[in-house]
Amino acid sequence: MINKDLTIVINTFKSSDKIFKCLDSIGSNYKVIVVENSNDISFKKNLEKKYKNVNCFLTNKNLGYAKGNNFGLNLVKTKFSLILNPDAILRKDSLTNFLKFSKQYKFFSIVGPYDKDKINFKSSNKAYEVNNIKGFAMFLRMKDLKKIGFFDKNFFIYCEEIDLCKRVKKNNKKIFIDPKIKIHHLGGSSHNKSINFKMELSRNWHWMWSQFYFNRKHYGYFYSVIKFSPKLIFSIIKIFFYAMLLNKKKFQIYFHRFMGLLNSMILRSSFYRPKV
Repeated sequence: MINKDLTIVINTFKSSDKIFKCLDSIGSNYKVIVVENSNDISFKKNLEKKYKNVNCFLTNKNLGYAKGNNFGLNLVKTKFSLILNPDAILRKDSLTNFLKFSKQYKFFSIVGPYDKDKINFKSSNKAYEVNNIKGFAMFLRMKDLKKIGFFDKNFFIYCEEIDLCKRVKKNNKKIFIDPKIKIHHLGGSSHNKSINFKMELSRNWHWMWSQFYFNRKHYGYFYSVIKFSPKLIFSIIKIFFYAMLLNKKKFQIYFHRFMGLLNSMILRSSFYRPKV
């Protein structure tokens, strides 16, 4: 029987190497919405044929993390949703522990799983409040998030979950980590291996763009220019350094970092897309 309280949203882009292990770990008792950022009809057919609880939607273009997850969240009809990366693998008790948390803690908007980078030794094995959580697994109270708004669509990847958490806190809502909830996240590998370097270039471009945009949005333009100007200069130095060494890969990486930051500084949108 399909659980009536929870819908899982998975945003994918050329993730066929990873998504099946993720879906296998979820099981068949939960409704899953997969948002595939392409027009890959065979991907959709394969998923929906193998998993009867999965609906796969094709966006026909690469929307990125923020818009892709927003697409899925707008289709959710249940009280709660779980945003999950395709390279995340659940334990048998992960989903039941999320739902147990939702019954024990009535006043929360977002809860995340165990995070080794944010261990609260005082809380032992109890849930504890935090300012933000990582975006690979975010359990959302839909009523609150519909009022606050989902992800800022200006982000393509990076910082969008921190921005969302910041807005949640500004609205005096609570965010928790529950160390009893454990999810294995591979990290940085939600796409197929064959496009690794092209995705690395995209990551570098958007990492710089998103950092500047986030700071500009929350702390002001001039603060952000002062903070990020050294990074811009450093990138220029690295570009010339690796050009002299004829290191094409490193040259491209720092060139993309420079261009991402420059375009954010001159207030251009997050337009870069990986050429795959």
